[in-house]
Amino acid sequence: MNYEAYIITGPTASGKSSFAHELARKIGGVIINADSVQIYRGIENISASPFAGREIADEIDGVPYRLFSILPLTEQISVAEYLTLARAEYDAARSTGRIPIFVGGTGYYINALINGISPMPDIDDDVRSKAREMVARDIDAARKMLPSDFTATDPQRVARALEVFLQTGKHITEYQSQARVGAVVPGAHRILINPPADVLRARIAARIPKMLSGGAVDEARAVIDAGWDESRAIGASQLCKYLRGEISMDDAIQNWITKTNQYAKRQRTWFRTQFNADEVITKI
Repeated sequence: MNYEAYIITGPTASGKSSFAHELARKIGGVIINADSVQIYRGIENISASPFAGREIADEIDGVPYRLFSILPLTEQISVAEYLTLARAEYDAARSTGRIPIFVGGTGYYINALINGISPMPDIDDDVRSKAREMVARDIDAARKMLPSDFTATDPQRVARALEVFLQTGKHITEYQSQARVGAVVPGAHRILINPPADVLRARIAARIPKMLSGGAVDEARAVIDAGWDESRAIGASQLCKYLRGEISMDDAIQNWITKTNQYAKRQRTWFRTQFNADEVITKI
C-alpha cells in the first residue's frame, strides 16, 4: 500500500538511507532530507550523507534527492527555516505526482515535520553570534541564564534558547508553551528502522575507517576554516581536535566511535518514547 507521504527514521548506521532509497525506487518517491547535519555541503563523509563519495546532484540512480548539501558551512539554519524548505519540497513532489519520503535521524526535525513548532521571534545576526560564543566559552554558565524547566544540554539547543533570551528578555519556554504551527506531514506513514544495539555498534565501528578514507579529515579542515560549530557533528569534533594537535588520530577514532554509540543510544530512547511508528523494522 502506498501512502501520501512517508517519514523514515532510525538511529545512526541503522540503514534507513538505503531502505528509503529502495522504497523511493519502487513507489516513485522523492527523498527529502530530515538530518540537520546532512543539509550542509562539504561534510558529506562526516555526516554519513548519501552523497559521500558521490558528486552532489539532484538524484542518485534516478531517485530525486532534496535538501542534501544545500548550505555552506558559513550559514546557519533554524528549524522554522528548515520547515519552510521542507514544505516547498513536499509541495513540489506532490505537484509532479511523486511521493515525498522524509529521511533522517534528527529528532527535532522529525518532531517539527509531524507536529510543527511554537512561534519564535526573529533573531538578529549579532545576537545569534553572541549566544554561540557564550555557549562555546562556557556552556554551564550559559545554561544558568535559562529557566529550570529548560532541560536540554546539547550546545545547539542551549545556544538557541540563549539567543531568544538575549533578543527578547523572555525565555524560550514561554514561546514553546504556545500552539504549534507549520507541521508538514502530520499524517505521514512513519517507519522506524531500528536494528539491535550490537548490530549498530558493529556498523559504526566499520564505517568510520571508510569515512576517513573518503576524505573526512579534509572536511574537518573545512569546518575549522569556516568557523562552523564542530560540536554539531560527531566526527567533526574529534577530527578538529586531531588537526589542532590536541589528541592523536587513534584517540580521535576511538572517541568518535564511543560518541557515536552514545548518540545512537539517545536516538533509540527518543524513538521509543517520542516517535509513534506505524512500522518498526529491526532487520535490514
